[in-house]
Amino acid sequence: MKNKKMILWIALIVTAVIPVYAQQYDSEKDFKIDWDDNSGVKIIKYIGAKKEISIPPSIQNNPVTGIGNSAFSGNNNITRIIIPNSVTYIGKFAFAGCTSLTSITIPNSVTSIGDGAFGSCTSLTRVTLPTNTSFTKINDHAFSNCTSLTSITIPNSVTSIGDNAFQFCISFASITIPNSVTSIGDNAFGGCIGLTAVTIPNSVTTIGSSAYARGVGVYPNCGAFSGCENLTNITIPNSVTSIGTWAFSNCTSLTSITIPNSVTSIGDSVFYGCKSLTSVTIPNSVKSIGNSAFNGCTSLTSVTIPNSVTSIGDLAFADCKSLTSVTFQGKIDSDKFGYAFSDSGDLRDKYLAGGIGTYTTTAPVNSKSKWTKQ
Repeated sequence: MKNKKMILWIALIVTAVIPVYAQQYDSEKDFKIDWDDNSGVKIIKYIGAKKEISIPPSIQNNPVTGIGNSAFSGNNNITRIIIPNSVTYIGKFAFAGCTSLTSITIPNSVTSIGDGAFGSCTSLTRVTLPTNTSFTKINDHAFSNCTSLTSITIPNSVTSIGDNAFQFCISFASITIPNSVTSIGDNAFGGCIGLTAVTIPNSVTTIGSSAYARGVGVYPNCGAFSGCENLTNITIPNSVTSIGTWAFSNCTSLTSITIPNSVTSIGDSVFYGCKSLTSVTIPNSVKSIGNSAFNGCTSLTSVTIPNSVTSIGDLAFADCKSLTSVTFQGKIDSDKFGYAFSDSGDLRDKYLAGGIGTYTTTAPVNSKSKWTKQ
């Protein structure tokens, strides 16, 4: 009798489970599709009403190989999406503005994620990226304004992080950039106010600038890490040759920075508004210091300009109210000196007349300060 009851229970369980597996994918009728170039179909619009979606691997007996541009964008109802292994690409803005989406796993079959694909998914807390070797770039705006995203693992296949890729991901506490990455785009981590430390690997050669500097017209203080106001420490490796405009501007907790001897120029406004910066080491490799490069670094007390520097831009050290000692190791022509110390009194004229040496003044530094050559 007991055996008969056991068999009956097993039969009931199997009967209950079968429909679940039979219905594990959402109805094909919930998706509008179109042909793509990969011998399959792409989803161009979700027209269903479910909160949790499991995309079928095939529709009308054709493999689903892509998720088209804006296919799910602006859907505030969706909380979870399962993408099948048949999918090889996710289009531009595919899930942009899905404000209720909390997590998503992107299968290893995916080789590209379009610009802005998950932009402004403000409830997204977890993302698993594909690890296949063909997935090499995190595209522009891919996860920008994902304000609840606390961390993300960038796979070793990635070689570049696009412009604005993680801009305003304010819940990031840390980020690990793998050794495969060679470039960090403009505004890539701009405004990530939760970041406290970043390690840039030796593979990186360029750190992006602000689009504003290129005439695009976005916020002028949005360089690669600008506005990361809790960032206290950052290591720039010797592989870096270019630090873009506004790159670390308004990193107001940054206390010191060593620029590696691989860098030949410090761009405009790179450390603008870094008000906690007390020391900076400029190597002999640097030939030019851009406009407003250290403007507003109000805690900077001294600086040495190496003899390799041939030009200093306007306002390069303006509003550095604690700067009382400047050492020039080389000679800079008057037409390439600019008004670098415009808020620091007569230093420009004293240097142009006196040349190489150390010039000092007493705090507080202002337009009336008198500088003396030591």
